[in-house]
Amino acid sequence: MFWMKKEATVEVEGVADKVAADAEGKYRSGKMHCAEAVLSAVKTAFAPQVPEEVVLLAGGFGGGSGAGCLCGAVAGGSMAFGVVMNGDRKGAAVLTKDLHHWFKTQYRATCCKVITANGKGGCADLTGRVAGKVAELLLEKGCPATGITK
Repeated sequence: MFWMKKEATVEVEGVADKVAADAEGKYRSGKMHCAEAVLSAVKTAFAPQVPEEVVLLAGGFGGGSGAGCLCGAVAGGSMAFGVVMNGDRKGAAVLTKDLHHWFKTQYRATCCKVITANGKGGCADLTGRVAGKVAELLLEKGCPATGITK
């Protein structure tokens, strides 16, 4: 964020906080699991024109895709990049790599089984944090859909 003016930094943090709170709330409601909540919150903030039905694509990714592998929140974030980047597969891949790197520094692994070895009590917070990071990455990288350019 060093390249952004102070006002833009506040804007990034405000948007990221709002997206994080939205995703965490959706998860806590019990109506969505981690992948759905992240995808829905990011879609709402960055691509509201995309039908809400796109969130159904995340249905199989909760709980590590049912097998305990990739964290569903990370999977939902990766899908959100694809939706928001509107066909820019290279840009979405770069953001996904950045998200994975950040997640591993925070949680030491991207595997749901590893992260939830002591229970899923932290999943609501984790879901919010991932959604917020997705929003932050979209804003910091100058995603054209955000109106903020680097």
